[in-house]
Formats: sequence, structure tokens, C-alpha cells
Amino acid sequence: MSSKPDRTSVLTEEQKDMLFFIYQEEKVARDVYITLGKMYKNENTFRSMQITEQRHLECAKELCDIYGVDTSSMDESVIGAFESPLLKMLYDAYIEKGKSSLRDALEMAEFIGASDTEMIEHASIGMPNDVVSVYEKLKKGNMNRPDTYEAVIYTAA
Repeated sequence: MSSKPDRTSVLTEEQKDMLFFIYQEEKVARDVYITLGKMYKNENTFRSMQITEQRHLECAKELCDIYGVDTSSMDESVIGAFESPLLKMLYDAYIEKGKSSLRDALEMAEFIGASDTEMIEHASIGMPNDVVSVYEKLKKGNMNRPDTYEAVIYTAA
């Protein structure tokens, strides 16, 4: 991420909480793809999505660092661990659905991409330009995947 922060911007506590939530949400996506990739070792889609989500996670972490949001409670190396009970519940639900079949796992991945995009759109409201710019890049990354999902889901049927 090469966006320079708008040093005149001061975030409210609510905005800082949103930065932290998006950081955790990106970790959810990455962790789901890591877990599904271990379940479906012959499906490379999860590996490529895991790499993309790791970049998203790093961008979200950098925003937290820029704006003084403490992320020390999160250990990125622990798969499936989140501070937010809601995000832990979502992770568990995504994995439960994804372990039913490869098709279900791929459909879950498609759902996560769409859900990420909606959350990022909501999180962008009222944020400084540098945050919005990063979030737009994250959304673009999520929106570039639907054709991949559909092609792989079709072949998994």
C-alpha cells in the first residue's frame, strides 16, 4: 500500500473500531481459504485466494498502524482466532458449510468475496481519502474473482 495518510485526518473511535473490524474481517477470509485449502488439497483456487487475502490483510494492518489502532490482540499466525465473537462465528459457519463438498466450499468462497465487498463499502463511509483509496483496491480485488469462482464451481459440479 503506497497511499500517504491525510495527516489532517483524525479518526473517531468508531472509525478506528471499523478499521480494526475490517482488519479482522480480512483475516477471516484468509483463514477460511487456508483451512479450505488444507481440506481440498487438489484445488488451487484456495491457495491463490489465500495469497490475495494475505495482501488485503497487510493493507488493512497498515491502515491500523497509520491511524494508531492497536492490533496486538490479534495473532495472525493462529488460524481461526479473532477478537470479534461475530467474526469467529462467521469463520466457523464458513468452514462448516465449506467442508460439505468442494462445490459448497467454492460457493462459500464466492459468498465471502461478495460479503467482503459489502462490508468494505459500508466501512468506507466517512473515512479519509487514503482509507477509501485502500478500501477501493480491496473491493476491486474481490470483484475480480467472480468469473474464476463460476468456472471452478461449474467444473466441480
